Amino acid sequence: MNVIYAYPWDVVGDPAAAGRLKALGGDAVALAASYHTTRAATPLHPEHRLVDARHAACYVPLREEAWKGSRLVPGAPAWVASGDPFGEARDALRAEGLPVHAWTVLTHNTLLGSANPDLVVRNAFGEPYSYALCPASADVREYCRTLVHEVVELGDPDALILEACGALGFRHGGHHEKTDGTDWNAAVIALLSLCFCTACVSRYESAGIDVAELRSRVRAAVDQPAEAVESVESALGDLAEAVRDLRTGLAGELRALLLAEARSVRPGIPIGLHANADPWATGPFATVPAGVDVDVLIGNCWNAPEVDEAGLRALGRLGPRVGAYLLALPPRPADGEALAWLAETYTAAGAQEIHWYHGGLASAARLEAMARAIRR
Repeated sequence: MNVIYAYPWDVVGDPAAAGRLKALGGDAVALAASYHTTRAATPLHPEHRLVDARHAACYVPLREEAWKGSRLVPGAPAWVASGDPFGEARDALRAEGLPVHAWTVLTHNTLLGSANPDLVVRNAFGEPYSYALCPASADVREYCRTLVHEVVELGDPDALILEACGALGFRHGGHHEKTDGTDWNAAVIALLSLCFCTACVSRYESAGIDVAELRSRVRAAVDQPAEAVESVESALGDLAEAVRDLRTGLAGELRALLLAEARSVRPGIPIGLHANADPWATGPFATVPAGVDVDVLIGNCWNAPEVDEAGLRALGRLGPRVGAYLLALPPRPADGEALAWLAETYTAAGAQEIHWYHGGLASAARLEAMARAIRR
């Protein structure tokens, strides 16, 4: 299966967009139903060349009765000239014979995080990540539950894809990120992704974890030369197992809540999950364990191919089908043969679906390269 990703604004206002996506040869479109802040090019749209989505928003209608009494309520997208951007785009795509998967971003929300700093991820130095709602909070879990309910009920998608189904971490944050010069390695980044918000501290204490000692070990490791920090486990020592189990359990708690909610609205709806088999993974591709009850686990394939292959193989050991989230934008070349080689490489590593990013952001040359790769 080949799934093409797109935004509602790629389709709304462009009568040719659905046909253009159909011509790529994909089997379905993953259409954003809830998405974070972005500035997106629209190179082929007849009315604009740029969409400035100034804050995270929900692209299905916001029903007052559904959100009444909720502390967290998603923003509405004033930058799309439609009362129901998702529904309008969905209907256009279905008219071309394309099933629509509701691509739903959950905890990545700077608008709500900035307005509710007590509900965001906070690192061991006390610094908040305003883009990262922490699912340890009941308010955040309830927001995600209501969001999924509304997307499935009002959006009426053919399938559901969940992104950021867990806590976000250090990466995936600033609008003008200036952090690479630190040379922090993956272990340090994972340590900076551990949360010490009030809700997480309460969970640590309930699990018998010495929070002051945990905070001290994280801070000490971050301030060492990165090459001295071999792994999260070496930095945390005898606290590592308990912290790992608590963090993976938190992601699992959110995931179970949302899967149950989606299936209560639409029994049997196919569900995909942007996922990572690494127990310390945070971000859009949150950690998942073996036996997770979804139809497909979609792994990030924006890295060096050998890194992506290892990630896909690890997902393949967890049980469900595996999908590869393949980048068709820079730095990948606008070359159908090169993209086909990547798709074949990821298929050989266990991917049974290729998820192509992105059908609206790509130039005409890149769309043709995607189409050639899919045909091959």
